[in-house]
Amino acid sequence: DLRKEREKIGMIFQHFNLYNSRTIYDNIAFPLKHLGWSKDKIQKRVLELLELIDLVERKDSYPSQLSGGQKQRVAIARALANNPKVLLCDEATSALDPQTTQSILQLIKKVNKEFGLTVILITHEMAVVKEVCDKVAVMEDGRVVEQGSIVDIFSNPQHQITKNFIATTNNLNKIDELIKDNHRITQLNENQQMVKLQYQSSNTDVALISVLSRDYSVDCSIIFGNVEIIQGQPIGTLITIFTGEDVDIKKALEFTKQQGVKVEVIKRGN
Repeated sequence: DLRKEREKIGMIFQHFNLYNSRTIYDNIAFPLKHLGWSKDKIQKRVLELLELIDLVERKDSYPSQLSGGQKQRVAIARALANNPKVLLCDEATSALDPQTTQSILQLIKKVNKEFGLTVILITHEMAVVKEVCDKVAVMEDGRVVEQGSIVDIFSNPQHQITKNFIATTNNLNKIDELIKDNHRITQLNENQQMVKLQYQSSNTDVALISVLSRDYSVDCSIIFGNVEIIQGQPIGTLITIFTGEDVDIKKALEFTKQQGVKVEVIKRGN
């Protein structure tokens, strides 16, 4: 029964795991021969997959004659050969350069949409997760410590390991180093507070900084930030300095929270 279930799962490995003594055609055909498919049926399926990965002209080549990206494309085709329901990708891009990684991720997204199969992507690279995933489960010591939609996880991580992973995709943690080193941009006057603002597309309708200046007599200057589009939704974090009277800043921060923006005061002026 377990073997029958495994026939429904295709797998892609970090280091390709192709048979070096077999041609590209034979690598893709191998699982189909094992399942007892006819020669004509195998040929039809292999040529379909070679078209998908854009390597028809290399069907008689051997793995040693291909680049890393081409090898991974062959591995994807082999994993799809018997029409699996699930595609398991174990660190599928970790051995590839950034440009090749993007092409492989685009192919995986294409496969997900065109074949309608579930893709399970195992990786420590949050940039890869951000690029292709719909849902995320974060594991630590063999346990799932956090899970949710990609937008929820990136906009509001709860567990420290999740925060650490996400921090690798942007420069926002740099502010902690600057504060520790007492960098000049973190040196505040008495009437200033350094504030981290986190927002999603659901709270971008209000011209927030203009409102704070006009209605609350608070100037808001942006030191730096990270704004990106995840699954079509803008998600951003800004490191800002609020300048004004304490009572006005307090009201401005409260208004900002009411707009659904997450607010964190990370430093106050002396």
